[in-house]
Amino acid sequence: MLGLYRDNLRIFYGLPRFSEDLDFSLLAVDPDFSLEPYFKAVREEFSALGLDVEISAKKKTVRTGIESAFLKSDTRLFSFAVHADKTIKIKFEVDTVPPLGFATEEKLLLQPYSFYVKCFSLPDLFAGKMHALLFRNWKSRVKGRDWFDFEWYVRNGTKMNLSHFIIRARQSVNLHEEHLTEQEFRQLLHQRIDSLDVAAARKDVSRFVKDVDALKIWSLDYFHEVAQRMRISAGKESKK
Repeated sequence: MLGLYRDNLRIFYGLPRFSEDLDFSLLAVDPDFSLEPYFKAVREEFSALGLDVEISAKKKTVRTGIESAFLKSDTRLFSFAVHADKTIKIKFEVDTVPPLGFATEEKLLLQPYSFYVKCFSLPDLFAGKMHALLFRNWKSRVKGRDWFDFEWYVRNGTKMNLSHFIIRARQSVNLHEEHLTEQEFRQLLHQRIDSLDVAAARKDVSRFVKDVDALKIWSLDYFHEVAQRMRISAGKESKK
């Protein structure tokens, strides 16, 4: 299993914002995969720290509302509650039918003990983020965290893997063509920026970052300029 799909940006690469859930992905398609066999080990780890943990699998019904607006039908939902002085609830998801064509790398984590985590490469993480930014359907709501991450990738000079973006967009039926040129992608991005509610985006992300003042520069013109500086790689589709 591929660990911490989006969350590794903060843990391993220094993205200065927090997430509200944990996301994982399988390395290969397995619609029957379940995390439930691992629940016992998770409980034991928390118990060793003196914490009582309750874990449950969420049964999805109809895809309605904000929570399921961008949720794939082949994603497993789980949640666990940590009972201490105050109960903390954490949602985590596992993509059981991941879009392929991605590269991975192993990153070392030293806390709470030393171990390696297999992660998406940055260009493929960037592709996943741009897929969400362009096609996330939150109706009247805006996910400012997408725009914060977009800004971060560009600032750090990360190249987006266009071929992996195409695979994702075709899997979600947001793109019907087999190919998409860099120019066509940039046109989609600028069109998306034109429709952005900047104030709503700023409000959404402000509770996940420490430096709220850094968001004051946000505007449509600002994001158009950031988009112009975005680096894109044609990439190479994996045969996994």
